[in-house]
Amino acid sequence: MGKETKKLLVTGACGQIGTELTNALRSIYGRENVIASDLVLPQSNSPLLEGPFEILDVTDFKTFDSIVEKFNIDTIIHLAALLSVVGEGEPQKCWNVNVNGTLNAFNIGVKRELSKVFVPSSIAVWGEGVPKIAPQDAPLKPRTMYGITKVTIELLAEYYFSKFGLDCRGVRYPGIISSETLPGGGTTDYAVEIFYKAIEDGKYTCFVREDTRLPMMYMPDCIKSVIDLLNAPLEKLTRRCDYNIGSMSFDVKTLAEEIRKHIPHFTIEYKPDGRQKIADSWPDDVDDSIARRDWGWTPNYDLSKTVEDMINKLKIKLNRAVS
Repeated sequence: MGKETKKLLVTGACGQIGTELTNALRSIYGRENVIASDLVLPQSNSPLLEGPFEILDVTDFKTFDSIVEKFNIDTIIHLAALLSVVGEGEPQKCWNVNVNGTLNAFNIGVKRELSKVFVPSSIAVWGEGVPKIAPQDAPLKPRTMYGITKVTIELLAEYYFSKFGLDCRGVRYPGIISSETLPGGGTTDYAVEIFYKAIEDGKYTCFVREDTRLPMMYMPDCIKSVIDLLNAPLEKLTRRCDYNIGSMSFDVKTLAEEIRKHIPHFTIEYKPDGRQKIADSWPDDVDDSIARRDWGWTPNYDLSKTVEDMINKLKIKLNRAVS
């Protein structure tokens, strides 16, 4: 509000989304105007260190608030969270980081009169009884602590908007596929691991069944969704932190077949573990018509474009040709 230069703070910047999003935001707003933060410093060669970086435990309100004050932050992009698989191993910590960390972001947003607070939600908010294609409004009965925290955050966003006028925004992310940063303990991690194993070993053992179908999104569209929603006029928005957004949906068998078009010798076997139960509680796809209507959401990548781009980028990254 009235701040001359937009300054953004990204929490959880070392994570799968945070790394690439921080770089994208710095290309738009300037390197010095996007402050990255996480629990620990990234590796010394990380591009995150090419701009301001702060050590931050988001459950520490005092430090969180002092960083916002120090850099005259206008917008918080709050990505710090424990994901589904990690959260099931440490449910109390998952609640503390995800819910209390977000409450700190919201309370600082009110205290400092910030322009916006972006907090992503997830397809994990759904559970038993959700239709195969999840509508914008459906019963939220998650089966994981991660999902429970995300439902809580969606409700808190509504509360902080109606009670304090805080402009909270967010989307329900599907599984995210990225060539740059490895995933951090989510149920959809197989959709990234499979590419590395295909290129490095020519084979992969998948922890969910071949017919497991889930909504997915390629990282460039993930980044695009944040930027598009941040730039949308507030008066156009009818939701807070719970916009469904879709891109593509496929089962593991279809993904493997698409990879095989580029790596013909690739083989896959299936050994479902406890993550299968989590995947089974989520929808096959989502209805994102409200996001398309309110702020013009449109993805750029489908499965074939994603697979081709992932393999090309990982070949370079891993410095290994695939015959």
